[in-house]
Amino acid sequence: MADPTTFAKSQHAADMSEVDRAATYRTITWRVMPLLVICYVVSFIDRTNIGIAQQGLQRDLGFGSAVYGLGVTLFFLGFILFEVPSSALLARIGARKTLVRIMASWGVVTVGTSLVHNEITFYVARFLLGAAEAGFFPGALYFLSRWFPSVRRTRMTAVFFAGVPVSGVLGSLMSGSIMNAFGGSAGLADWQWLFIIEGIPPLLLAGAVLLWLVDEPEQARWLTAAQQAAIRADLVADQRRKEDGQATGKGHNGLLLALRDPKVWIIGLCACGAYTLANAVSFWTPRIIAEAGVGDVLDLGLFSALPPLLGIVVMLIVGRHSDRTLERRWHAALSWVVAIVAMVALSVAGNNVALVVALLAVLAAAHYSGLTVFYSIPSIYLSERAAATGIALVTSMGSFAAAASPSLLGFIQSSTGSLALGLQISAGIVFLAVVLLLVGIKASDLREQLSS
Repeated sequence: MADPTTFAKSQHAADMSEVDRAATYRTITWRVMPLLVICYVVSFIDRTNIGIAQQGLQRDLGFGSAVYGLGVTLFFLGFILFEVPSSALLARIGARKTLVRIMASWGVVTVGTSLVHNEITFYVARFLLGAAEAGFFPGALYFLSRWFPSVRRTRMTAVFFAGVPVSGVLGSLMSGSIMNAFGGSAGLADWQWLFIIEGIPPLLLAGAVLLWLVDEPEQARWLTAAQQAAIRADLVADQRRKEDGQATGKGHNGLLLALRDPKVWIIGLCACGAYTLANAVSFWTPRIIAEAGVGDVLDLGLFSALPPLLGIVVMLIVGRHSDRTLERRWHAALSWVVAIVAMVALSVAGNNVALVVALLAVLAAAHYSGLTVFYSIPSIYLSERAAATGIALVTSMGSFAAAASPSLLGFIQSSTGSLALGLQISAGIVFLAVVLLLVGIKASDLREQLSS
């Protein structure tokens, strides 16, 4: 005999109107997204504050562009080695506990980076930070997949990705202000204060996530039984569509099947282009602005904060339009084409600060927009069981490019005295990603999954 409670919940889910459903998802959005976005903001600030700190590290420890580039590479090496193992724990211990562990770890490592005193300790600190942060990004996307079906998730992914440009704005302003205000206090250098102060927020946020978030709709006391049932019904229907796709060879189930599927490798290779572009925006923006003639650390932070402002607005518009039209490939591809043009233009922009900042703003907007839409594609293909490891696999493949490109750009900058050639090579890598995305992924596959 069927459980009367289960039957009642199912009936409530069936009876719930679209207006009530939309209101339920708004409730979830306001409950989980602000904290999740704040965590992502802090994650990126602690990852990229090395760009502003680079001037102090070069002044006090003699770290040039090659050392800086290798440090960024080692961050991604730690990230790659621990990304899939960390993500594999998601289904076992839950996204909430995974995120708590990751944030507490990276907070400790960030504070510890203030003790760096030579190249070796710098390399160790960057590697450990990458290892500590591994799994946060796929963990957050997996968390979203437990609350939002595919047709609603791209917009939430766009909101989540807003943390990247927000971190660019706040991180640049905060880092420049901290170094300017605290440099020399208590016998510590400006970059040491930067790592100490910016390592504290993730420790506090780890506790906030533990107390505020839950893994599943059924665990949320702030939802009614009818709302919980409606969400579960949407997620089950979403999963059934994916399983139907598997029956016709269009889905994946488990890591082994994902590894055998050429589409996963195509998405992973596209991620190489996405991460190459991300590095140019996240790690080299301060250096590009400094090369244009901006030397003061406070001014450098201010100018570095301007490009992400445009990125926030454009990214949300593109993500919303992608959801409305149920189209992914061209939204990502055209965004990356704009980024290619901006990188090539930056390579010949010279010392015109206004032009450089404007081009960086276009580059940031194109990068954030393309990345948001692109990372909605894996979750459309992957089944529930494969989601955590599948997204981690794609992320890890992209991270190989993220690991290689900083050392390449640092070497080129040290050898030629300019980042121009490095930007042009990066533009070529992104162009290959665009071709792969449009040729390797059929529009009909994505449209069928989204509209079914």
